[in-house]
Amino acid sequence: MSAVLSALVHDYAAHTPLRLRAIDAYMAFCAVIALVQLVYCVLVGSFPYNAFLAGFGSAAACFVFAAALRIKSDKRNAHQFSGSPEGAFAEFVFCHIVLHFIVANFLG
Repeated sequence: MSAVLSALVHDYAAHTPLRLRAIDAYMAFCAVIALVQLVYCVLVGSFPYNAFLAGFGSAAACFVFAAALRIKSDKRNAHQFSGSPEGAFAEFVFCHIVLHFIVANFLG
């Protein structure tokens, strides 16, 4: 198991561009934030339930938007998507702006 994990880490570091690794780090951050909010809600309670829903939903949506950005930015997937990585980033930013307006509206 250790050999497989070390081979996976070595292959990831050797063949994954820095741009995709940065997106992966952001996705990991979003997943950790969602998990922390869920654990807090289970352990402490969800008194302002709309705040929990807004925070958890925002973290989950940010993860999904980053996954779409990663898929569209990977050169190995260029034959499946039309457009450029810059266009994918513009979609990512636009979706985040709309998401945060919705979250701010939901919080009241």
